[in-house]
Amino acid sequence: MSFRISLSGMNAANSDLNVTSNNIANANTTGFKQSRAEFGDVFPVSAYGLSRNTIGAGVRLNQVAQQFDQGNVEFTGKALDLAISGQGFFTLSNQGSSVYSRAGNFGADRDGYVVNPSGHRLQVYLPNASGQGFDTGRMSDLQLATGDSPPRATADVDLGSNLPADAAPPTIAPFDSADPSSYNHTTSLTVYDSLGAPHTQSLFFVKTANANEWQVHTEIDGNAVGGATTLQYSDTGALASPNPGQFTLPAYDPGNGAAPLDITIDLGESTQYGESFGVSELVQDGHATGRLTGIEVSSTGVVSARYTNGVSNALGQVAMTNFANPQGLQPLGDNGWAETFESGQPRRGAAGNSEFGLVQGGALEASNVDLTAQLVNMITAQRNFQANAQMISTQDQITQTVINIR
Repeated sequence: MSFRISLSGMNAANSDLNVTSNNIANANTTGFKQSRAEFGDVFPVSAYGLSRNTIGAGVRLNQVAQQFDQGNVEFTGKALDLAISGQGFFTLSNQGSSVYSRAGNFGADRDGYVVNPSGHRLQVYLPNASGQGFDTGRMSDLQLATGDSPPRATADVDLGSNLPADAAPPTIAPFDSADPSSYNHTTSLTVYDSLGAPHTQSLFFVKTANANEWQVHTEIDGNAVGGATTLQYSDTGALASPNPGQFTLPAYDPGNGAAPLDITIDLGESTQYGESFGVSELVQDGHATGRLTGIEVSSTGVVSARYTNGVSNALGQVAMTNFANPQGLQPLGDNGWAETFESGQPRRGAAGNSEFGLVQGGALEASNVDLTAQLVNMITAQRNFQANAQMISTQDQITQTVINIR
């Protein structure tokens, strides 16, 4: 009997060594989660119960349990390297079947899909049709945009300025943009047509003889667009007319085949204070064609494409998954796991919400293997093996003594 008990102990120690060996072998595997051998004693049980002097029958391996502790986050600087700080798994698609992983060493395949080294595609929530938020009820493969960002014609110009309250009307009339003596102040900005071509828009401010009254003239590429627009300020310096400070210019044909420019100018933030002219805000909503310069990922998993024209388009939000019992997941190899009955149903969501951690772009989660602890465990398992082997040797000596009795 003791031979079998000691043999079970040797087998258990050997299993412990195998688990430790696998942990040490994967100490540098991205996203690897160490395992722990868990054992249970073997006890003979009959239908009539146990007597008080029954001896156990050894030990057996109950399970090899995955340990989903957080690994260290190491920064790499590569845009498609992703790490999860907290709970959750990346959701991947392997030809339609779901795979879950903590390893975020992603890259792009020849079709622009974001994949891991095994070719599994990263799943994301696509942007809503309105452009606001993401459709968390529908997942799709993340595909990087490889084309240029289309241009956008300028439609709105916001100008925040201060006109001097003590200004005098120009000495020369009427207004002539070529003669600085015919206006008080000017400012310019670049606007864009529907083809992305830039145009220079200039605004000229002329003080009239009436108190707190100004006129603003607009030119695009040196061509007058519409007539003068009258600005009337209150005795406190706030813009009183037009209310709420917006006026629309007549359509301007840039003459290059682009659609006419229809621009609305917003002077709602302009004032008439003090003695100096100043521009505090001058922005427009158009842009030229842009080339892709990079991919960035926010802490909530939003993947955006950044272009040379300053535009950043959201491509999707990384789909996160968690389980009631992650230790019940079935290992698939290559840092992947599959859902099982023991793991429970997958619970999906976005990074930073509820039970999901944050996503760190340009970083990877390292293996959670503690080499020092594994080496100590190796020594312990080795001693256990030696002790059980010694028990077999001792039992052999006892058996030999019995055989030699005459």
